[in-house]
Amino acid sequence: MGNGTGIGRVRGLGSAKHGGKHWIDQRLTAVGNLLLTSWLVISLLVLPNMEHETVAAWLAQPSVAVPMILMLISIFWHVRLGLQVLIEDYVHEDGNKFAVLTILNFYVLGAAAFGIFMVAKHAFTGAPA
Repeated sequence: MGNGTGIGRVRGLGSAKHGGKHWIDQRLTAVGNLLLTSWLVISLLVLPNMEHETVAAWLAQPSVAVPMILMLISIFWHVRLGLQVLIEDYVHEDGNKFAVLTILNFYVLGAAAFGIFMVAKHAFTGAPA
């Protein structure tokens, strides 16, 4: 392959083959976020009032709880994908990059789990938060 020339050093070091999937996943979650947050805003505007009891009763419906859970999953997955790229591009030290990505993963998983738990609590018990 030749180690002395520039082309010899880079030959065979092409794409890692993971960037395309990451890019597509980010675009798909963006479309999902657009659709689901549009649904949320329109649904809230249609409610007769924004009192806690009204919104809690609305959220307790299965036809509302399922899209809310899907929205939470999509939003937090999108956040993770976007911040992962940012961290990989701007945190250069491998140890720091690993630590920050680990914190990001725990944060996203914990926040999504909390949101899903709260929606499920309303859906299954109708109880306020």
